[in-house]
Amino acid sequence: MPSDKLDVPSQRYPPKKMRVSVLRKNVRFNPDSSRVVARYFMNEESRTQKMISRIMVLDQKQTAIALEHTLREFASRHRNISKIFLKHCANVRGVIEGMAIDYADLSEERKMLIGSYCTSEYSIESAAFFNPSIVEDLDQLYLERGEKRVIISFRATGEGHISSIVFRRGVLDKNNDLQVMKAGDHIDMAEVSHKKLYDKKRFIRKLKEMEIPDKYSLSIMQNLPEKFEYYSLKEEVNKVLHDQTISNDRRKALEEVTWLVDSFYDVKFKYDSDISERVLFPISDSESRGIEDARFVRFTDDDNTEKIYATYTAYNGHTILPKLLSTENFYTFRVMPLHGSGAQNKNLALFPKKIKGKYAMLARIDGVNNYLMYSDRPTVWNNPVMIQEPRFPWEYVQIGNCGSPLWTEEGWLVITHGVGPMRRYCLGASLLDLDDPSKEIGRLDEPLLSPREDEREGYVPNVVYSCGSIIHNNSLILPYAVSDYSSTYGVVHLPELLEAIKQSN
Repeated sequence: MPSDKLDVPSQRYPPKKMRVSVLRKNVRFNPDSSRVVARYFMNEESRTQKMISRIMVLDQKQTAIALEHTLREFASRHRNISKIFLKHCANVRGVIEGMAIDYADLSEERKMLIGSYCTSEYSIESAAFFNPSIVEDLDQLYLERGEKRVIISFRATGEGHISSIVFRRGVLDKNNDLQVMKAGDHIDMAEVSHKKLYDKKRFIRKLKEMEIPDKYSLSIMQNLPEKFEYYSLKEEVNKVLHDQTISNDRRKALEEVTWLVDSFYDVKFKYDSDISERVLFPISDSESRGIEDARFVRFTDDDNTEKIYATYTAYNGHTILPKLLSTENFYTFRVMPLHGSGAQNKNLALFPKKIKGKYAMLARIDGVNNYLMYSDRPTVWNNPVMIQEPRFPWEYVQIGNCGSPLWTEEGWLVITHGVGPMRRYCLGASLLDLDDPSKEIGRLDEPLLSPREDEREGYVPNVVYSCGSIIHNNSLILPYAVSDYSSTYGVVHLPELLEAIKQSN
């Protein structure tokens, strides 16, 4: 009698490979609504004039009493709040003088009181504390064997979903446990200075990359010298913007010219501020809706000098602008927009050193695939070449980097993110050739890290995401965000991870 059973080979499918183990650490960075900054606030000019008029009615004693009440309530919440009030009063000096008031005759108390009405508190991390990036601190003195001092950056999001960059310092011990230093009591807003001179030809090229029509920009640029100052351009643009008859398209284009020049600036924090008190808050118009997903890297140049770079996305509500910041001490930062055909979209990540004499960058210029670019300068990026595309179901929507590549003897280790069904974000890992990163040595066919059941709920559900990792004690230290709300970190044994990647192909 014929048998009804199928003859199934005993090895029809290859044996299931073991998943790479990730040790999740019991550390959680949560939003803290008590972390506030005192930022400038102004209503429309007519309302500000009426407010100033009411203050001007007060005599000197009434002014002093009103100011004293305000200082009593808020001085303990901010460092040098009186200086902030004076600065914010100076911001409305034009309005005051337009009311036929002699600004120089105002007492310091009245100026501070006016400034207090032009100030509001903003909770920088009330909504989310996520998308962390970790780098080795440039200071590694006075540590025990197996310890490493680190700086972790976070994307802090508050009211209106406006994002800024904040920091925490900690020490990883020999067991890869993280001791986080206590956060400071105040937030320090940086002093800002804009770049002095701009190159006209490079500026025009960037306007073309931003697709601003020549007919809107040339009328402004033709009046400027080959090397022009920040305020010269602002003055030329403002002359045209004051014309109420210009079209909305031209007004929008000219506003974008303005926020491009605003994108070049330096910031400096006070030396008596703790790193946890320093916040890179949106400053230029190009960042008015947030500074997003900074990818920090400790960069070593060919002469062994070191600098910290970070790439991030500036967003003004309708346009994104990739930008680069650099620092040598986390007190002073230089901020610059990125240029070139490859400086598009999000997800740019700089390699930690040059490859064959050139800077190297990963990018996701089309929103779907991973690209590689080389450059002689860290701010100009052209000729992107696609090196990775979605291959597995958990990354079919898109694949991108989760921070700068990490050097290992086996190759460049790249932590990736993949987006799959239900827009579920998972983390993966790839290995690229050291001399030619366009060659993929291997890629995990399953996620390295997926949202666990207790990690699925948050501002954006079903997401794990990272903006940068390091290697310590032969382990991958992987900080990651939990559903765009909070952050934690995991540890992966490096030899196990590298072996799994090499066997995946």
